[in-house]
Amino acid sequence: MKIRIGTRGSQLALWQANETARQLRDAGCEPEIVIIRTTGDKRHDVSLAAIGGKGLFIKELEEALERGAIDVAVHSLKDVPSIIPDAFVLAGFLERADPRDAWVHPDRKRIEEMPEGSVIGTSAPRRRAQLLQRFPKLRIEDIRGNVDTRIQKARDGRYAGIVLASAGLTRLGRANEITSYFSVDEMLPAAGQGIVAIECLATNAPARDAAGRINHAPSEESALAERGVLQRFGMRLDCYSSIAVHASRGETGTAPLLIRAFLSKGARAIRARGTSVDAVFSDLVAQGAEELL
Repeated sequence: MKIRIGTRGSQLALWQANETARQLRDAGCEPEIVIIRTTGDKRHDVSLAAIGGKGLFIKELEEALERGAIDVAVHSLKDVPSIIPDAFVLAGFLERADPRDAWVHPDRKRIEEMPEGSVIGTSAPRRRAQLLQRFPKLRIEDIRGNVDTRIQKARDGRYAGIVLASAGLTRLGRANEITSYFSVDEMLPAAGQGIVAIECLATNAPARDAAGRINHAPSEESALAERGVLQRFGMRLDCYSSIAVHASRGETGTAPLLIRAFLSKGARAIRARGTSVDAVFSDLVAQGAEELL
């Protein structure tokens, strides 16, 4: 079975596409990688949120699916909007990598050592909110570009340090750049962080079958739970929303599923935890989540 894999052209996106291709090949498919340059990749002069958020990385790949240019699209799941059009389906999830966020400092200084007013670079509203909660003396500013570009900006002194997903650094062979990790309790990850998702047309049965062959069920369970919390808010979330959700069965994978969520606006932040999507959503609402949104 021939499967055309659509992907962005960044180093990380290509790693994800090549890993998907490897697994599909092992599952008896004949993969081909098709690179599609998206608007989000072309515009580094303004903040991502200002030009439509991470959905920009997805939209043009979905258009390629619709016109039949590709069979599947491969995404970082954290970039995929919580609600996608009915024409598409997330048909497979690769095994999750380390979901934690990482602190990168050129001289390997801890973030706790940063003097007041130090400029920290991150592109995620939920990271900004959680960093300011823990380190109110720091300045958090937006940063764009691929992993190499962001690290170089820190080395050039434009930022005192930066916060990135550890999964991306590890996948690109840059784990040696990590100064320290934030625990999940210290910095709740984005929904889907560390998971590669395979999207296709809902009507494309062969593509759905191929993605299903390499689906990692535990990662799928976490992905659906995390996205399920986001989906309860319908269309009220946007690219400016400071929300994070993480679901896990612990290090052994045998404990009951624990879902944790964080939501903030301005100086106010709420956290919730539970063993079901409904329980976590209800807890957030009881604490005023809908008013925050």
